Amino acid sequence: MNTKTLKLPQKARQNIIRALIYTGLVLWAIAVLFPFYWMLMTSFKSYGEYNGESVPSLLVSSPTFDNFLNAFTAVNLGRYLLNTLVFTVVTTLGMLVVTVFAAYSFARISFKGKALAFTLLLSLMMIPTELVVITNFVTVTELDLRNTMLGLVLPSVTSVFYIYLLKENFSQVPEELYLAAKVDGTGDLKYLFKVMVPICKPTVVTITILKAIECWNSYVWPRLITDDETMYLVSNGIQQIREGGFGRENIPAMMAAVVIISLPLIAVFLIFRNKIMEGVARGGTKG
Repeated sequence: MNTKTLKLPQKARQNIIRALIYTGLVLWAIAVLFPFYWMLMTSFKSYGEYNGESVPSLLVSSPTFDNFLNAFTAVNLGRYLLNTLVFTVVTTLGMLVVTVFAAYSFARISFKGKALAFTLLLSLMMIPTELVVITNFVTVTELDLRNTMLGLVLPSVTSVFYIYLLKENFSQVPEELYLAAKVDGTGDLKYLFKVMVPICKPTVVTITILKAIECWNSYVWPRLITDDETMYLVSNGIQQIREGGFGRENIPAMMAAVVIISLPLIAVFLIFRNKIMEGVARGGTKG
């Protein structure tokens, strides 16, 4: 007797595949978000409650805000946050100026040795970060810029990757617009800010946000170049809190400090997440 192999309808197969994908995404999201959840819950536990748990609890029986108050009194966390904010804003603005002008130069302006210069620029991406850090440290030290905001900012105002990303985006703007602007007597500077930047705004916004996040999370360079507490960033502050503030055993207070430090980045990402995705995924120009 002939038997027919049962086959699921195409729609049913698609639903099963979709269900498996969503299940995997949910499990992955839980794995990624769980450390943040544990950090937040721990920050609301008292020192006694945390140390009295034989098995860490995922819930808080008696929430307290004392850890957050202690974060600002045990160490000068407010100063660390202010220093980091200044460093982030100044560095990001400096990087944006350098990146926009460099990307525009490589994308639209013709000059002798342009291809060679761009190739050499890209080759810098192959240099290990550790070598750059050592060179920058020696240079900044010889210029007597340690424990200064200028010493913190200068090595971070250039990003080869961001220049390359924006240059490629600028290159996708039809050259006919540039030639038409030249016929109308429009200068390069006006064309850059009136045409190129507005068209490539998603990418410009994306590199701005990514650079701001990078600066806020910066750890190695601030730790190397600053040993004066008045110039500490939050990256230095975490170590200072651990060693000179709460002590290594007061985990809830440490978690409260980390929550405070993390909140600005979380807020920036939640507010601009659509812009970030749009800029990264952008493959062409609009219109």
